[in-house]
Amino acid sequence: MAITILGIESSCDETAASVCIDGKIFSNIIASQDIHARYGGVVPELASRAHMQNILPVVDQALIKAGLSLSDIQAIAFTRSPGLIGSLLVGAQFAKSLAFSMGIPLIAVHHMQAHVLANLISETDSVKSVPGFPFLCLTVSGGHTQIVVCRSPSHMEVIGETLDDAAGEAFDKSAKLLGLPYPGGPLIDRFASSGNASRFHFPEPRIPGLNFSFSGLKTSILYFIQNETEKNPEFVEKNLADICASIQGRIVSILLNKLKKASALTGIKNICLAGGVAANKGLRKAFEETGSSLGWKTFIPKMEYCTDNAAMIAVTGYYKFLDQSFSPLSVTVSARADW
Repeated sequence: MAITILGIESSCDETAASVCIDGKIFSNIIASQDIHARYGGVVPELASRAHMQNILPVVDQALIKAGLSLSDIQAIAFTRSPGLIGSLLVGAQFAKSLAFSMGIPLIAVHHMQAHVLANLISETDSVKSVPGFPFLCLTVSGGHTQIVVCRSPSHMEVIGETLDDAAGEAFDKSAKLLGLPYPGGPLIDRFASSGNASRFHFPEPRIPGLNFSFSGLKTSILYFIQNETEKNPEFVEKNLADICASIQGRIVSILLNKLKKASALTGIKNICLAGGVAANKGLRKAFEETGSSLGWKTFIPKMEYCTDNAAMIAVTGYYKFLDQSFSPLSVTVSARADW
């Protein structure tokens, strides 16, 4: 009998639902919240309210696209942590209520583990290859930057992580310094495509081991922009593409230098990319070029599975179902729960 999982994601400002059947994704519906752009960042209270409005129609559309009804669902997976508490609560309470009313298992999923397993996603009309175990995954998002050894869907270990800010935050904060609207990371990527990454130099932090740090880089970018605009108020406007390319080039080099070190230390050459920042075209290109030069087998999820989505929650739920790793209805959400 086919294993059919309904996945629900509500950790931040995307309300999403997905149907996974025997490990394959049959639907992945996402409702974005445009209201936050005017405030320059996600407003937690507004996000929670939008989730309450969106979650029922999003789940309904996911079932319709998959050609199923609720009675076909065998378990419900939801994002338990990390994330905004109010947003997590909406998804969790909906999942709990539905699982209880239907008498089916509930599966709590860690958001960052799901990003890693997004590399295992396959679709009904796709023959996309997936990484073999063990593999390394560089997981890069607005709130996290990690290097993970994945030995099986249920056995992962974080071997490197940011000591302060995440790479995604470095992108967004740099964009704000340049006067770009929120979310600024994708705009830096866009302008960088026509810029010279060697034009301006930003330092690479000397952090031992496999950990990252981006706070010092942000500070150096701040002082650079302040100094240059004092000399020429039009500096940013006239050099925007080169500034963006130089910022992006440094962030990417920090990420890939640590990843190269991790591969050398572990001997693992199946290398994956995941997380919202994995949608960055500059990073994707540099990642694939690095992999080609070092003999890696590289894997990157489709764009829609890099940013927050429910397909990664559903596929993680599928592997947890195989392990009979279910959660009680008393399970609680957490903003910063460890793996």
